[in-house]
Amino acid sequence: MAFAKVRLMRHFLLLLPVLALAGCKPPPTDADIAASEAAAPVSPSEPIDSPETEGAVWADSQTAGRILYGIPGEPPLMALACGEANGQPSIRLTRFAIADEGALAFAALIGNGHVSRIPVDATEVDGASIWQGDIPASDPKLEVLTGSREVGVTIPGAGRLVLNRSSRPGELIEACRAAAEPIDQANESAAPDQ
Repeated sequence: MAFAKVRLMRHFLLLLPVLALAGCKPPPTDADIAASEAAAPVSPSEPIDSPETEGAVWADSQTAGRILYGIPGEPPLMALACGEANGQPSIRLTRFAIADEGALAFAALIGNGHVSRIPVDATEVDGASIWQGDIPASDPKLEVLTGSREVGVTIPGAGRLVLNRSSRPGELIEACRAAAEPIDQANESAAPDQ
């Protein structure tokens, strides 16, 4: 009988730390779920490698006023399009690389004797977030794309994209700027004399 008491006491002593620890924490609640979701660390996605661009070219898109850059037979890497933003002709730069939802960045462009930084946002297109930014066609930052030399485009996390030598981006930008001139002249002639 004394042996049974000692054995029972030994089991109790072994379970005592487990019981003590269980008593320190309350059971989970709905509030704990909300707190853990809010406190979950949010970090950017892993950066992608710079894409290979040997043999990449600019080509017309099925959409008028838009050109695509990529290796023939593969998905495009970038697009430039002439459109309208804030009531003025603009160039939309699209980098077909996954962007974290809600992310904001600058596309750094270096080439043709210029350095430019163009704001881009993570924009949902066909269910995926990619990098897009609009800039007025008249903005001098676009001069980086108007020459015929190689241009490097870097967006944080999207690698460095090398745009091979081509006059196509410059031609698109100049056409977009020229389309704005008749609008500007019409506005000037419609303005009342002072």
